[in-house]
Amino acid sequence: MKTSALRPAFSNVRGPGLFTFHVSRFKNNSTCTGLFPAIPVFGLALAVGVLGCIKAPGETTNAAAPDLATNPPAHGRVANPKLGSLFIAGDSTAARGVGPMQQGWAEPFADYFDSTKINVVNCARGGRSSRTFITEGLWDRLLSEVKRGDVVLIQFGHNDGGTINDASRARGSLPGIGEETQEIDNQVTHKHEVVHTYGWYLRKMMQDAKGKGAMPILVSLTVRNIWKDGHIERGSGHFNQWAGQVARTAHIQYVNLTDSVADKLETMGEDKVKALYPRDHTHFNAEGADLHAAQVVANLKGLRPNPIRQILSAKGEAVEPERMAWLNLPWPADPSLPSLFLIGDSTVRNGRGDGANGQWGWGDYLGASFDSNKLNVVNRAVGGLSSRTFLTQGYWERVRGMLKKGDFVMMQFGHNDNGSPTNPPPGRSSIKGVGDETAEVVNPTNGQHEVVHTFGWYLRKYVEDSRQKGATPIICSLVPRKIWKDGKIGRNKDTHAGWAEQVAKAEKAPFLDLNEIIAARYDASGPDKVNAWFADEHTHTTGAGAELNAECVVAGLKSLPDNPLAPYLLPQKPGAEP
Repeated sequence: MKTSALRPAFSNVRGPGLFTFHVSRFKNNSTCTGLFPAIPVFGLALAVGVLGCIKAPGETTNAAAPDLATNPPAHGRVANPKLGSLFIAGDSTAARGVGPMQQGWAEPFADYFDSTKINVVNCARGGRSSRTFITEGLWDRLLSEVKRGDVVLIQFGHNDGGTINDASRARGSLPGIGEETQEIDNQVTHKHEVVHTYGWYLRKMMQDAKGKGAMPILVSLTVRNIWKDGHIERGSGHFNQWAGQVARTAHIQYVNLTDSVADKLETMGEDKVKALYPRDHTHFNAEGADLHAAQVVANLKGLRPNPIRQILSAKGEAVEPERMAWLNLPWPADPSLPSLFLIGDSTVRNGRGDGANGQWGWGDYLGASFDSNKLNVVNRAVGGLSSRTFLTQGYWERVRGMLKKGDFVMMQFGHNDNGSPTNPPPGRSSIKGVGDETAEVVNPTNGQHEVVHTFGWYLRKYVEDSRQKGATPIICSLVPRKIWKDGKIGRNKDTHAGWAEQVAKAEKAPFLDLNEIIAARYDASGPDKVNAWFADEHTHTTGAGAELNAECVVAGLKSLPDNPLAPYLLPQKPGAEP
């Protein structure tokens, strides 16, 4: 047996056809399909990768899900070949179960769709991993029914952390998303096999689906009933991270089911959630299955573009969209570690954080400067938001809910705070200055009454909330735009950069003057070199520009008399500018 060196790696189809949804699960050689009447809509293949879950005391991080006594074969088929289909590929957490006490989410999922417009086909099979779903032929059976314009949801991971080769299951995949392989003589099949990484199997399914003209969508893991300090686990091992990386690299849609469901379960509380998992911590009953199914629908409705519009049943239409779904905002990779949360606008994180249109925020490069074994860097910045709308649209509340003692919050706003609070849409301007002035307005975006505060008031709000949770706030001035005047980059000392500094001094919070630090680097580099660091006229940077800005953030931290993040920084790279 030989093993290659293990190393981590980091579309819509619009067809004239209809939708087909395939749901697949693993354990024996059977296929499942379901049907949805087809209508001319976005073609789509949803690939739901069931990801791992957080470990409980005494468990291994990548422990596979407990086996069920029986794993019923998938029973669905495409009911109406004239319609489009939505296929589901996955394991027992999606597959047809044994009844009300144990059911996969893809069974009640069909109730959210109009069967006169689309086929919902559940091909998930219990006990399967991304690897064995392919090697047992379940994926090929699903794929044989996929046609242009269909959607394929792919969800795996619960069983991918298992043993690679043993006499009972032999279903584990290699960790990571790279091209590593391991050759084995499979003790179950008695055949020679080349085993690949978890990411490799996801990519194969995605590519196969796209090759048929369908739209693949990766889905993160279902939630296990494992609690610690009042919080439910949000995925075991690194499977969620890996699936997200695969989706971003391939520029396909990704549904963060784990966090969406975990949010719902935490509001219910540990005692009530226990009733949803009568058998074990992984498999839920019919009520738990429907809760997961509803969140899959909510997240699909929140994607841009929405792949399931016009094909929902009345039950599906009643589901509130998860409006943050399209952003794929991250959560702490290791909740046991302290986290550095980044909040801000598109200069910190652009769009989905995948470099679309060549635009990157500096927050996407900052993590490379920190030891990931000591600190999570969690970039929750959202493009188009101001200090005001990051609060009023609920993004801060999500971050605040994740904060714990020992965490850090780094904030940078200002680019979208200009104008008057009574301006027409998008209704995001804060009042100028740092005082306590207010303005009562009717928000032009949603028609609701709102009390608008100053830029400084919103920064103080973030500082105070962070400290109340035991976290350390760090204030940054806004990065400069590429606007030259008399041979130098324009500064914003008289407005938002200066106001940020005033708040930092008054609150005795660490302050990074990115406006000045980065502008000085631009001045020294000259227009020709600086031009290459921007992906648009003057605001959004390329990868190289974002990387430079991240270096300036680190330089600003190191210049502080008492750098709170010093214990987590990696040694400076040789030749790097201090």
